[in-house]
Amino acid sequence: MIQGPRTLGRIFKARIVKTPKRHAIGWIENNEVKNLSFAEYKNIVEVLSAAFAKIGLNVGDKVAILAQTCKEWHFLDIATMCSRGCVVPIYPSYLANEVDYIFVHSDSSILVVENDKQMEKVLSVMQNWPNLRVIISLTDLSEELLKKFRNVCTYYSYKELVRLGTEDLKLNPDLLENHIQNQLPEEYASIIYTSGTTGEPKGAVVTQHAFATMLLNLEKTVQGGFTQNDKALVFLPLSHVLGRADSMLPLIFGWQSVYAESLEKLVDNLQIVKPTVMIAVPRIFEKIYAKIMAQVNSGNLIEKQAFKWATHIAEKYFHKIDNDLSPSATEMIEFKIAQKVVFQKIYNRFGGKIRYFVSGGAPLSPVIIQFLRYANLTILEGYGLTETVAPCCLNPLSKQVPGSVGRPIGDAQFSFGSDGEIFIKSQALFKEYYKNPEATQEALKDGWFHTGDIGEFTAEGYLKITDRKKDIIKTSGGKIVAPQKIENMAKAQPHISHLVVVGDQKKFLTALVGIEKERFLNILDDLGLPSDCTLEDLAENDKVKEIIEKEIEAINQNLVQFETIKKFRILPEEFTVENYLTPSLKVKRKVVSAHYSVVIEAMYQ
Repeated sequence: MIQGPRTLGRIFKARIVKTPKRHAIGWIENNEVKNLSFAEYKNIVEVLSAAFAKIGLNVGDKVAILAQTCKEWHFLDIATMCSRGCVVPIYPSYLANEVDYIFVHSDSSILVVENDKQMEKVLSVMQNWPNLRVIISLTDLSEELLKKFRNVCTYYSYKELVRLGTEDLKLNPDLLENHIQNQLPEEYASIIYTSGTTGEPKGAVVTQHAFATMLLNLEKTVQGGFTQNDKALVFLPLSHVLGRADSMLPLIFGWQSVYAESLEKLVDNLQIVKPTVMIAVPRIFEKIYAKIMAQVNSGNLIEKQAFKWATHIAEKYFHKIDNDLSPSATEMIEFKIAQKVVFQKIYNRFGGKIRYFVSGGAPLSPVIIQFLRYANLTILEGYGLTETVAPCCLNPLSKQVPGSVGRPIGDAQFSFGSDGEIFIKSQALFKEYYKNPEATQEALKDGWFHTGDIGEFTAEGYLKITDRKKDIIKTSGGKIVAPQKIENMAKAQPHISHLVVVGDQKKFLTALVGIEKERFLNILDDLGLPSDCTLEDLAENDKVKEIIEKEIEAINQNLVQFETIKKFRILPEEFTVENYLTPSLKVKRKVVSAHYSVVIEAMYQ
């Protein structure tokens, strides 16, 4: 229990007192997990807090962090917020002009960069930053680079910062304790910029009270379901609100968070860390599912038959469980055999210890949730936005409903507009959009946050999201279509990686289809294509068009007539963060549609 007003500093302090000797933070070195106890974790935060005081961090000062996810990012994050500063996360994939906008707009004065590459990115724009006082780099920068900005501001490497803080802490050992005692709940903890698909990003101001409430809401909702014996693998961008929430969960659950080496090494890291809990976005699960299905389809006849049998057995078993019926003794034995012979291999891919996956950030196909469930991989799908400081809804540990985002957590209240728009009220809400009163007024009305999402509660009290309000399609015949539902169904198809449904003010729906080469590797010979073929070669291949056509037909079978896709075009480029995905891996619908407007119009000729 925290003493005094709700702040992150007090939650941090309470956890250290509670379990000082347990593992808190881990990382991977030479294929081994290295660990820090909560007491050692506190010491690092104290050292960095002392260093911040030495370099002149005042109450309310903004520290912008431009780096990939790593333990140092997290240490600087917690140290800044415990020292009464405000953290401004910046996606490492952002271009120089985007970094420039956020740094200047947020009034940041300290910039943390990861390495030479990130430093080079900002060199051309930092001359125009009026408040810039200090640059800190996580790795040592090259001498050549240092010469280019030495006269602009003070510079420290992370190692130098730690050295500085270690010396100063001896002179001022109670510094962190004093900061935490003096923290006020209304102080700014962070300004998190939304990765908007149109226009300038908006900076959601999150107070100490809101951040602390989000964590306490989660603790109250889970009620011992997660324990200090759990271990999480952290790999999501800490610049995204979900990754940031993930990084702070040791403070309430007392578990260990191990930082992955990189997204590329995630599969290898799973085998080393053997996590019991993992938080991810749907794109990760979609890629896993696609890979498993590709391997099944390329297997021999016996393997395919075994997989088909095991899936049938699992479907029967869970159909009874979901309808509160008891499977027969035979069904239970068959299911155990199916798990041992077929599904155990899938379970072991994740390290063999997973108890729960948590998925958020976008909707996840119920087909994928149900499939992973057969392999004893439980997915707790949740819902939240930057403005709700990540989760405000979560599927309960006791009963998950695929296709829903669960029930409200903690103090979160929900209501709906006449058009089905979701409104949320909670103490874990953002305070305002920084320096943007018009946008704040539009989003916050009488304490209710207008999310822009359309949804409804089921009879059991589970929330279902149907679409984004701005994405709803109205055909020229007056029919209302939720494209997200159709696009979500496409994610379960083996060869479609992305689907963008089009048809606003048109007679019928069409689709732009995104594909990935890896999904076709095992059938390149059948397609008559060489191994070094391009995505363009695949997009133009008649057999590929036939495959996609069949998969769209399969989707159409589960739709009413006006929702069906009548025509499609396969795009000759992969969807990435560099072109059509936001940093949180959501499709920029308007950008895709604008870029391929000629292709879209051709489908309606």
